Amino acid sequence: MSQVKYQAITRNARISPRKAILSAGLIRGKRVEDAVNILGFELKRGSNFVRKTLESAVANAAVQGGADPMDLVVVEARVDKGLSISRFRPQAKGRAHARVKRCCHILIKVAKQAVEAKPARTPKRAAPAATADAKTGQEG
Repeated sequence: MSQVKYQAITRNARISPRKAILSAGLIRGKRVEDAVNILGFELKRGSNFVRKTLESAVANAAVQGGADPMDLVVVEARVDKGLSISRFRPQAKGRAHARVKRCCHILIKVAKQAVEAKPARTPKRAAPAATADAKTGQEG
C-alpha cells in the first residue's frame, strides 16, 4: 500500500545549505506537531526557513488531501545545494577576492501516520548473577 505524500519546496533560500541541514535533521521522522515546536524554539537561523516550508507542506496536505495536521509525520526533510551568488571584495595591492553567497533548496514531505504494530522486543540476556571474585573469593 503506497502512502500519499504531500510536499513543499522552497527554492533558492538565501541561507547556506550547511546551516539549513542542521535544522532539517532535527525534524526527520517526527510528528508535525512536535516538529513545529522544535523549530519554534530552535535558535538557529535555518530553523525559520525549514519551519515555513513545513507549514506550507501541512497546508498542502490539508487543501489537497483533507488531511488532519495532527495525523501527519515528516517523512522526508532534505536540503539541496542551490545557486551561488558571487560578490567581490577588495583586497590588498589592488586585488579582489570572491565571496560566494550560497543558496539552497529545502524540500519537506509529510504523510499520514501509519499505525503499525510494533514487533515484540526480545529481552536481552539476563546479566549473570553476582559471581565470586577469583582472587579474594568474595562476591561483588
